[in-house]
Amino acid sequence: MRRISFNVLFFIKKTKLLKNGEASVCMRITVDGQRVETNIRKSVNPSSWNQAKECVRGKSRKANELNCYIEEAKIKLHSIFTELEEQGSTITARILQEKFFGLNILKEQPKTLLATIQEHNDQCRALIGKDYTLITVRRYETCKRYLAELIQRRYNKDDLLLTEINGEFVRAFEFYLKTEKECQQNTVIRYMKCLKKITNLALANEWIAKDPFIGIKFHEKEVIREFLTLEELQTIYQKEFTIERIVLVRDIFIFAAFTGLAFIDVQQLSPEHLVRDDNGNLWIRKPRQKTKNMCNIPLLDIPQEILKKYENHSFRHKKGTLLPVPCNQKMNSYLKEIADLCNIQKKLTTHTARHSYATSVCLANGVSIENVAKMLGYSNIKMTQHYAKVLDRSIMKDMRNVALALSKKSLS
Repeated sequence: MRRISFNVLFFIKKTKLLKNGEASVCMRITVDGQRVETNIRKSVNPSSWNQAKECVRGKSRKANELNCYIEEAKIKLHSIFTELEEQGSTITARILQEKFFGLNILKEQPKTLLATIQEHNDQCRALIGKDYTLITVRRYETCKRYLAELIQRRYNKDDLLLTEINGEFVRAFEFYLKTEKECQQNTVIRYMKCLKKITNLALANEWIAKDPFIGIKFHEKEVIREFLTLEELQTIYQKEFTIERIVLVRDIFIFAAFTGLAFIDVQQLSPEHLVRDDNGNLWIRKPRQKTKNMCNIPLLDIPQEILKKYENHSFRHKKGTLLPVPCNQKMNSYLKEIADLCNIQKKLTTHTARHSYATSVCLANGVSIENVAKMLGYSNIKMTQHYAKVLDRSIMKDMRNVALALSKKSLS
């Protein structure tokens, strides 16, 4: 088991002298780099203080009394430390200070990492559907489980004090995620951000004095987002399927691909989210579940046809939603079948539909990045620019123009 570092230091405050010209004597207790300081309400002439030996020079009565106090204090603190260590009790600088002065340390137990995360996760779970999505809460819960595994393996403990969380622990967690859990870089960063949220919470509440993430930066790898071309979307839409569940999943996917709505927003879509403008055009006006940003999406003919197809479905009357959307897991499972049946060599997921809307339906047909961002419910164009980067058709079109221009120059 790792040995806990412990030190006691007595010093004087030369910068803040008392009215009589003397300096206050202070005691500093340090445990594993975390320290607390206490004014012991004794003072000396600065010139008579020997910092190297932590005592007062001379043999006066006052000097002898202070030196005796310092020596006895060190012995007492070492005794308290040894006793706590033998008992296997939690040891912090604050606990030693309170034990030394006989204070009631039960009034506020020190905060631990896993207990703090559990409290945070319980609050998040209670806010699912309001401030958090289920997938986000599950990520926090998985993060807690991975941290518990690391703490047990590395420290042979059930939990760690928040004051024990330092840069070394943060880097150890990152290494653990990459090696033991075989997480990819962007997945590692998601879990590291979960941990950072907890340490930021601890900093804000003054449970810790130093940010353990100082000097640690994250660098996400750019992900190539899979999307379908307009031709591939048409192939799926026009394909004749005989299995009812496949037909339903196809319709939900195509609806998402021609509206840009995320899976959870399609699932929650209700009649109140459909509005007509002064010209009779039908729009979807719905805040995104994930960000609460408003989506303003004009309904194209294909999604209108799908809505009409299911307007008398029993699910609509039972749940009050416009479409009978299966769970995300079933959707993604059946989408694999659809890809095989349509001979599409791409991984289809519910989110592929949203990417396809941004790229093939909108950007490839001249819709501005700013308008795509508004329809997708983004607060700025940064996310939308990712879709523009992977639009191969647009890139190829531009390069053909370049090639044509170069060939004309070579002929002239």
